[in-house]
This record gives sequence, C-alpha cells and structure tokens, in this order.
Amino acid sequence: METNNKTSVIFPILFGFFVMGFVDVVGIATSYVKQDFGLSDTLANLLPMMVFLWFAVISVPTGIWMGRHGRRTTVLVALAITAFALSLPFFFYDFPAVLCAFALLGIGNTILQVSLNPMVAHVVSPDKQTSVLTLGQFIKAVSSFLGPVIAGFATSFWGDWKQIFIVYFLATLLSIGWLLAAIPSKEEKEEQNASLSSTLALCKDPRIRMFFLGILCIVGIDVGLNTTIPKLLMERLDMPLREAGLGTSLYFAARTGGSFLGAILLARIPVRPFFRWSMLAATLAFVGMLLADDLWSLGALIVGVGLACSNIFSILFSFALEHSPKRSNEISALMIMGVSGGALVTPCMGWIADLYGQTASLMSLLLCVLYIGFVSLKTR
Repeated sequence: METNNKTSVIFPILFGFFVMGFVDVVGIATSYVKQDFGLSDTLANLLPMMVFLWFAVISVPTGIWMGRHGRRTTVLVALAITAFALSLPFFFYDFPAVLCAFALLGIGNTILQVSLNPMVAHVVSPDKQTSVLTLGQFIKAVSSFLGPVIAGFATSFWGDWKQIFIVYFLATLLSIGWLLAAIPSKEEKEEQNASLSSTLALCKDPRIRMFFLGILCIVGIDVGLNTTIPKLLMERLDMPLREAGLGTSLYFAARTGGSFLGAILLARIPVRPFFRWSMLAATLAFVGMLLADDLWSLGALIVGVGLACSNIFSILFSFALEHSPKRSNEISALMIMGVSGGALVTPCMGWIADLYGQTASLMSLLLCVLYIGFVSLKTR
C-alpha cells in the first residue's frame, strides 16, 4: 500500500468501524427476542454468548490467516460473512435461526476486528495510533447508539423491529464496495511467521496478559450493560420495553460522545493519566448506578459510566501494540480473543438475574471495573 494512498484509504477503513458496531444490535435484540419467544433471562442471554463465543475460538486462527493472505482479503471476508448473517433474521425468524444469524454475525465481527485494527496501525504513524483507534471506536459507538433507535423506529413506523437488519445489510454492502474501490488488490503483506503456539505464548508476557484480561473485562462491561440496562429499567422503574430500550441508546450516546472527546484529547495529552482518571470516574458512576432508584439519577449515572469507559478498549489495544509492534498481527488476534469476555460475562449475569434480579447481576461487572482500575495503576 503506497504511502500517498494512505490518507484516502483511511476513510473506508473507518467506515469498517461503523459496520463493526452492528454487532451491538445483540443488546436490544436480546430484549425483543426474549419478548417474542417468551424466554427466560438465562436462555435469552444465549444470544450475546453466540456472538462473543467466536472471539475466543477464531481470533488466533484469523490472525495467522491474515498474515498469509493480507488484511484487505481478511476484511472483505469478514464483511461478506456479516452481510449474509444480517440477511437471515429478516427471512427466517425463529429462535434457532436467530441463534444461527448471531453466531455468523459474531464470526464476521471477530474477523473484522482482528484485521481492521492492525490495518489502522499500518496506515497511521505510531504517535497517532491511539487517537485514530479511538476515532474508530467513536464511529463504532455511533453505530451502536443508532441500533436501538433504528429498532424502535422500525417498530413504531414499519411495525417490525427486524427491518433494522435490512438497513444494516445495505450498509455492509456499501462498505464492501468502498474497500474494493479504495484498496488495491495487490496489498502489501507482512508475513510474521505467526502460529497458534507463538500467539498464545504472548500470554507469558505479564504486560500482554494484563492487557488481554483488561480487554476481556471492558468488553464484558460493554456487552453486560448493553443487554442489562433495558431489563434494569424495566425491573426498577416498571418501564415498557420500547422506552427501556432507549436506555441502551443513552449509554451508547455517552460512549459516542466520550469516544469523540477522547480522540481529540488523546492526540494532545498523555494517555496514562487519562486512563487512570477515566477508571476512577467509571468506578464511582457504576457504584452509584447500583444504588440509584429514580429515572434521572439512573440516566445520569448510565451516561457517566458510558463516558468513562468509552476510550478504554482503544487505550488497552494501543498499549499492547506499542509493547511489541513487530508482532502486531499476533497481538491483534490475542487482544480480540479477549472480546470473548462478552460470552463469558453475560451467561453468568443471566443466571444471577434469574435468581436475584438485575441489580445483583451488575455486581459481576463491578468486579471488571475494579480490575481495569488496577490495570490503569500498573501502566506507568
């Protein structure tokens, strides 16, 4: 990829982050599917597990495959799988078909995240890497924020929340076309001689292991709140699903604003103090959310958590790449493997929610917040 083409190439790459955000529709979809099929929390939370399980299974093989076939090909394969997955629920709507669709969506999203993040690192200078990755997370957050809004709009005006999948399908086709046009087919490849054993061996490095667990926790927080906020509002404030679903949009709106602000600030101020202050704010807001019992307080605290956590993923990811830049494909695969935190945390939360309620289920997320706070103190 020629240097003088890198500026124009960054735009379709950043649009790929928009498509990456489509996976977060699983949050509001869990509530709708639970309602449509009369499921328990434990069974409904199989949906996010079906999405995020694949981050544990195929992240490392994707990184190895990408080293041999190139980032462009890998991204295009991811987008093709995503487009197919998004078409399924619209044509076949029963619980097994929905599980299959979200499993495919998880596979496509895993491949996309493994390949898109190092593609950014390839086209920007190292000193801008954290800022641009944060910008990508801002764009992903915009997409995530729009999901519940589009689902609510589809329910109100089209009479069917599943129309959201057609919107997402068309956007994914646009992303495929843009990448095909903007990135040359003979992309420069960087063979890193990666293997399963060499990638997993990175966990022997205590700092890489720490960042990996941090990624696992921040994704667990994100997915856990995505799926639990509507149910929390319904349980604590007796809100109908259509209104409670907007609580997820509020959270993603805060993450969107926080990512945009972070992309600006992280280009100008040191990353590590920003990281530590963000985690202090996240801890205080999360504890407050566990205790609040009125709409305005809950809304303000949901916004606080969203703002504080909005840049953590990109910070942890950039720290890992910065630690060993010559092994970017392997590190990317390992870090995205940590996204399986969404599969690990949500079934546990569903089980706790069925036994003790939504507030109790959020305690598992507080442990994740506290661990990332510990990581922020260790990154000096």
